[in-house]
Amino acid sequence: MQVGGAFKFRGALNAILGGFDARFAGVVAFSSGNHAIAVSTAAALMDIPAIIVMPGDAPRTKVDQTCANGAEVVLYDRERDDRAAIGAEVVRERGYQLIAPFDNPFVIAGQGTVALEMVEQAGALDARLDALAIPCSGGGLAAGCALALSGVSPSARVTTVEPEGFDDMARSLEGTTVYRNTRLSGSICDALLSNAPGELTLPILRRHGADGVSVTDEAVLAAMHEAWRSLKVVLEPGGATALAAVPVRPPPRRGSHPRHRLQRRQCRRADVHARAWPASLRRSWDQTKRPPTG
Repeated sequence: MQVGGAFKFRGALNAILGGFDARFAGVVAFSSGNHAIAVSTAAALMDIPAIIVMPGDAPRTKVDQTCANGAEVVLYDRERDDRAAIGAEVVRERGYQLIAPFDNPFVIAGQGTVALEMVEQAGALDARLDALAIPCSGGGLAAGCALALSGVSPSARVTTVEPEGFDDMARSLEGTTVYRNTRLSGSICDALLSNAPGELTLPILRRHGADGVSVTDEAVLAAMHEAWRSLKVVLEPGGATALAAVPVRPPPRRGSHPRHRLQRRQCRRADVHARAWPASLRRSWDQTKRPPTG
């Protein structure tokens, strides 16, 4: 399990260990939850004061955990307020150092250790990492993994996965324009509702040939249910987007050729078709309109 329940601790700790300037009085970060928990945890370990700027609609459990780590939490309105401006005000008035959630070289490098571990674990199974579907907000995890894979598994392809209607990264990767989301709320994937790609992360992903897809909230709910039913793993919606985007191949029919593969149509939007899923996942899809009770 990841410290704090998410990969974000890797980047937060690396940013504090490698990039914190002792001339500052503490650290400040803005986050809907996972980066908040990560920075507050890392700051507590290093005995550094932390202020975390969080949206008022952030999950209560994440706000509570950030407070429990000893951080001061400042809430803002996701639709009306500018979290970057609030963070800049803390930097100016309190003398704190900003640790951005994705546009920070130390954060990007820390997140990239995820890909290094995946390649190592695949090698232990005599397997190869061909493709990596990565939940994406500002692109810190995706950019870090793309950089890491370029050194240890250059043939592996990186695909970012975002909630439908919040696919600024996927659209930006298609050409030279940088797209912004017109909405800042309205998906269950609260951890992935960044308004635009990162200024550092987008060029990295473009340079390494990444592409992007989006998934519906219904597909995310189905993926969460299947992860619990089959793997007994609890996923938050943002983390389940990658599973929701992966095409599921049914087991081969008796007598079919062992090298048979289903053809996959090329599309930007991962509009997963339920009829291509195993029976258990189709049942999950049918049940997404009501939460699982088991």
